[in-house]
Formats: sequence, structure tokens, C-alpha cells
Amino acid sequence: MTLLPVTPPEADTSEIDARVAELNQSYRHHAAVAVLERALKDPAVGNVSLVSSFGAESVVLLHMVSVIAPGTPVLFIDTQMLFPETLEYQRTLADKLKLTDIRSIVAADAALALDDPDGTLHQFNTDACCALRKTVPLENALREFDAWITGRKRYQGSTRADINFFEVETPTRIKINPLAMWGREDLEEYMVENRLPRHPLVAKGYPSIGCAPCTSPVKPGEDPRAGRWRGAAKTECGIHFIGGKAVRGPIPTETDKDQVA
Repeated sequence: MTLLPVTPPEADTSEIDARVAELNQSYRHHAAVAVLERALKDPAVGNVSLVSSFGAESVVLLHMVSVIAPGTPVLFIDTQMLFPETLEYQRTLADKLKLTDIRSIVAADAALALDDPDGTLHQFNTDACCALRKTVPLENALREFDAWITGRKRYQGSTRADINFFEVETPTRIKINPLAMWGREDLEEYMVENRLPRHPLVAKGYPSIGCAPCTSPVKPGEDPRAGRWRGAAKTECGIHFIGGKAVRGPIPTETDKDQVA
């Protein structure tokens, strides 16, 4: 299987590090809409796309983009293992919000035939399945962009607790998290005020929605992402990077690193 190359240790990220630090400093007191609006127009950010799963909370960013710049490219990763409800929701939102450049991103037929011909890869290697169906296709689609917008938020778990509005993803690409500081109550308020349609699975106990085989309902009191890869240490699909490497589990602390060393 062909996996994504990771950033080599010697890669020079000083220029993009400085640019991201300056962006975070400039926008540190801005609200989510202002961060998004300016990021879509700031030359220091570059050519931007929105990556959307059309999941439980996706409608917030999709609505913001539809108001600010409806022609923004929206990359929808269709793993071909999504819930039917997600596919229908994607069509509903595309029509309602009048987004004019939605691009469905899928794995190459040849890659699927080689690495997952019977569609069972997820049963014994979820990392490999995510790489095949999500990470590699998205990386290919992102090559033409300088930055991409995500819906990641601090409240979503330990791996996201310290994210900023802007992050370095690779030596040439930035990740933008306009909703980083939002909580669930902010999302709820925004959806109610703007009368936005909900993903139909939310009412059935799915606060975080991925592929059908790897997503289960969440019980009251559980972490919102507890239903993703339930029973496994895996917490991310791998489309998010730290230091050029795909995030597939909890991020080790400095103490953990010292103990491993």
C-alpha cells in the first residue's frame, strides 16, 4: 500500500512557522466568523479549501462559507463506506446552502482493487483503511492549496485541547481551525439561530459521525468521539498532522517521550 510521505526531520519549516505565529497573533482576539472571513481573503494564507465530512457539526462551517464566499472549494471525502444518511445530508446541504464548488474525493479504483478488493480492510487494519480511503485521496486533492479549513475544536478531546486558529501542517501548507475555541453550546446556538438542518443520525445518538462500520452511538456522559473506533486506542483518522506525521492516537506528552527514550 502507498502511504503518505511524512515530513523529514531536516525539513525547514521556519518560514511557515513564523507566518503561522504571526497569523495567530493577528487574529487571537477575533471571533470565528472574522477568522474565517479574513483567512479566505488574506494573502498570507493563500489558496484555501474547506474540507468537510458533512457530519454532525459540519453545517456550521459550511453555512459560514456559503455566506462569506460560496465559491470556496469544498472537499468532501467519500470513503464509499459512509452512512446513507450522510450522503443524503450532503446533497441536502449543497442544495440549501448553494455551495457552488463541492468536490467529492474518493480513492482511486486501482488502489481499492489492490488494497481492499472485498471491502473488509477496516475489519483488521483501520489505519490502513483510513489511509487508503481518506488520507491519501485528501492529500492528493490538497496539493493545489496553500491552506485548508477544518472543523476541529478544543473541546473534542485531548488530542485537540491546544489547537489554535492556525497550525502548520507541512512546510508548505497551513491548517485553519475557525471554531477552535467554540463549545457545543456555541454550535447549538448557531444552528438554532440560522435554522440549519441537522444530520439525521444526531437524534439517534451519534454526536460524531464517520464511516458506518467504525462509528457507533454514544451514551449520555461519554466523550462525543467515544463512538469512533470504539474499543481501540485510535482517535483520529489520519487526515490531521502534527509535525508532518499523521495523528492516529493520543499525542504523547513530554513526560511520555522521556519515559520512552
